[in-house]
Amino acid sequence: MPAARNISFLASDAPIAQEAQARLAARYGQHDPGEADVIVALGGDGFMLSTLHGTQDLDAPVYGMNRGTVGFLMNEYAEDGLIDRLEAAEEAVINPLHMKAVGADGTVTEALAINEVSLLRAGPQAARLQIWVDGRMRMEELVCDGALVCTPAGSTAYNYSAHGPILPIGSDVLALTAMAAFRPRRWRGALLPKNAVVRFDVLDHDKRPVMADADSRSVENVVSVEIRSDPEIGHRILFDPGHGLEERLIREQFA
Repeated sequence: MPAARNISFLASDAPIAQEAQARLAARYGQHDPGEADVIVALGGDGFMLSTLHGTQDLDAPVYGMNRGTVGFLMNEYAEDGLIDRLEAAEEAVINPLHMKAVGADGTVTEALAINEVSLLRAGPQAARLQIWVDGRMRMEELVCDGALVCTPAGSTAYNYSAHGPILPIGSDVLALTAMAAFRPRRWRGALLPKNAVVRFDVLDHDKRPVMADADSRSVENVVSVEIRSDPEIGHRILFDPGHGLEERLIREQFA
């Protein structure tokens, strides 16, 4: 990326992240995010996601340094040589998912998700979901604990824990993955084109309530959820050379 003259350091509430922010700001200077050439996020993957959402209207890319736990979206933390690392960093652009959830009371909630949009049962009984893709019913009934649609960037998160596939960043596909599917028992999900529009209709929502979640923004008691990729929004993420998302996705499959 071009020379990083103005840096905005943002940190999670964790003491280790707050301490890192203070040291780095004292060493490299601190600027308002709206005036920065680059934003450095200090925390874990959850804080990285919130930073990307919070700065999506700004031109500055986001470079994460891990002061959390997993740190899949983060670079290693080091205080020395930060300017050189930023100028050598490689950029990945991620389009988020757009969720439109309709509640049982008719309320419509819209939200963006960088990782995934998930539907989860909210009661003791399994959810009953009907799946539509591009206006065509593809599954009349999926009985399960839940289901999700994820981006390639989010394929190693909740999706992978649910035994979904890892998607290469440039694959232009979305993964639809079931969680603990009971019927059809052996159904493991589907790969869909990036421009596909997926809709889940919740059957028996009064007896089998379902909640929807878009990157931790939750909506209770939904009756339908529509999910599509939003090509108008591009989140710019910076990685150290040789440690970008493509490499991390490949490495994860051989761990």
